[in-house]
Amino acid sequence: MKLKRISISILLATALIILLTGCNILASHQADNTSPTVQNTRDNEVNTPWEIEPADNSAPYSGGNAVEAGESAGEPMLNPSIQAEKGDTMGSGFPMEGHPMPTTSPIDPPQIIPYNEDEEPKDMFFDNYQVNPFIDTEDDNLSTFATDVDTGAYTIARSYINQGLLPPEDSVRIEEYINFFPQGYALPSARDTFKIQMDGAPSPFTETDRYDVIRIGIQGYDIPRSDRKDAALTFVIDVSGSMGNGNRLEMVQDSLMLLVDQLNASDTVGIVAYTDTAWVVLPPTSARHVDEIEEAIYSLYPMASTNAEAGLILGYREANKAYIANGINRVVLCSDGVANVGNTGPDSIWESIADYASEGINLTSVGVGMGNYDDVLMEQLADQGNGFYAYVDSFDEAKRLFVYDLVSTLQVIALDAKVQVEFNPEVVSRYRLIGFENRSIADEDFRNNQVDAAEIGAGHAVTALYEVKLYSGERGEIATVHLRWQDPDTFRVEEISQTFDTRDLESSFHRADPYFQLDVLVAEFGEILRDSYWAEGNSLRDLLPYAEDLIDQLENQEVVEFVQLLENASRVP
Repeated sequence: MKLKRISISILLATALIILLTGCNILASHQADNTSPTVQNTRDNEVNTPWEIEPADNSAPYSGGNAVEAGESAGEPMLNPSIQAEKGDTMGSGFPMEGHPMPTTSPIDPPQIIPYNEDEEPKDMFFDNYQVNPFIDTEDDNLSTFATDVDTGAYTIARSYINQGLLPPEDSVRIEEYINFFPQGYALPSARDTFKIQMDGAPSPFTETDRYDVIRIGIQGYDIPRSDRKDAALTFVIDVSGSMGNGNRLEMVQDSLMLLVDQLNASDTVGIVAYTDTAWVVLPPTSARHVDEIEEAIYSLYPMASTNAEAGLILGYREANKAYIANGINRVVLCSDGVANVGNTGPDSIWESIADYASEGINLTSVGVGMGNYDDVLMEQLADQGNGFYAYVDSFDEAKRLFVYDLVSTLQVIALDAKVQVEFNPEVVSRYRLIGFENRSIADEDFRNNQVDAAEIGAGHAVTALYEVKLYSGERGEIATVHLRWQDPDTFRVEEISQTFDTRDLESSFHRADPYFQLDVLVAEFGEILRDSYWAEGNSLRDLLPYAEDLIDQLENQEVVEFVQLLENASRVP
């Protein structure tokens, strides 16, 4: 009898569990038919979801808006319901089994923690571009290179040093170190696009007193914010699983909102996200709808694998839709650079999207993260996309890029800008370009307008340093600098030149312009970090007395920070 009562109790308990389970399932179906709330990680407020257009722009994978690796231009994807009828879930644009379905709002947003939390810098991918040698002018008196305004290598080094580590030798690109800093150049006259400025002096770090350093400065004209062209921006955001490490995605979200807050009502913002596949999060939307854009940005959360190719294909499609004639058209790629689905190398990815990237759409790549980060991919994509590469390691760096330097970040004033320096073999015995190893252009291609070079933004300055050995006692012209570029509005090719004479050299390092001194120190800093043959015998501690002298002379926050980095780096065993 007792056993029978126990059995009845078990049956009743089982029935109750089944009943409760059925109620939960019913509640889940009801919840699925209502709009979920969106956790706004920017201000911790819970908001109702932002509206999106149905069908062809609804997230994620409908009406041809989802893109997978290998999809060709103009190859529409089937509607998800049709794919379901066919029983095809592989290659349909849906995540594979076990991966969460991307939605327009996160189900379980990541915990909000400070995104300056240290990440262990492992599995970082860089390329070794070697170090430029000295060249005798009797063998070749021409030096030709594409201008560069990237700064990513310097901020990567800063991240390493702030963690008590020295950056890998292969990560050092000295031109990006130098061009991170303000240069103090005079702006060109109102009718000119650029002004070439040159100075030089002996360096305390060269072989003998017969060696000097020459600084070539190219300053572009500036544009007031009120005169900036209208912009159509398309954010292509990596939401792969690795973007959850060290709050990388949160850093991207906060950085992009800094940019959005600076835009005008006549600007537009579109958003594409990608993981295994890509989808439109927000179609091109007027920047006056800040709340809607903010909801879209903060709706994203880390998911699965990384298909950068699919993200860029769809991003360029959306950018083409939003294209503004005679305006600013830019794709902004935000990622930790690790692609592991579809084409994964910069050349193969660019080959697959080249047809989508119409003339006049530039690419900015913004890198984040200190673990499993691919610097090569981010830098090379920006180069091929007629744009520039930045690495954001802090909120302050995001402010510099998207607030203080907004116009130069967005508006291009020169296409395919390149420099050719013609040394006078009667005065100069040999020369060495410091940095720009992966920017070299064949001398005979300087005036070849079909050869791709670099783009320069409004107000940007480009600096290049040469170490030169002069013949003893010789006086006269040292070099002529030629700058050639294409106007982005008229597509007319222009060229200017400037000569530099021995009379323009300062007699000592300390008499030289403080910005020149800073550039020489930053260059030597990079040479030591990459263990360059030309820095043999010098140490980071040797630079400190010279660097500390510049703090009062320049009164610049970047200089103060550089001196602190130098001190910290010199203490690393």
